This record gives sequence, structure tokens and C-alpha cells, in this order.
Amino acid sequence: MTDAQRVVLEGWLRPRTTAQALAQRSRIVMEGAEGHSIMEVSRRLRIAPDTVRTWRCRFLERGLDGLP
Repeated sequence: MTDAQRVVLEGWLRPRTTAQALAQRSRIVMEGAEGHSIMEVSRRLRIAPDTVRTWRCRFLERGLDGLP
């Protein structure tokens, strides 16, 4: 994850106007960048491991364009 990508993701976490799905995807990616495992992120965010895996893969393949 680049510094520029991190800034965009952090921005998506703040505003109340950001769709909840996009905010959740941003959290998934941010936690992955911090070194947390798929299972750990799944437990912390209370979502299925497959969901975490999906969004991490899409981010790795497409960058920020893969999240919205």
C-alpha cells in the first residue's frame, strides 16, 4: 500500500457521507496493511473470512479502483 492509497482509505473512513460498505472495505484493507491476518480481521470486524479475502484480493489486483 502506498502512502497516497493510505490517505484515500483513511479519508473514506471519516466522512458520514461515505457508504458503509466502502468504509468497511477500507477498514479491511487498512487492517491488512497493518499486518493483521484474514482471520483476525474477520473476528475484529465481525465479518466472514471470505469477505476479507475478497476485498484484500481486489485491492491487490486493482488498487483503490477495486473497492467502490
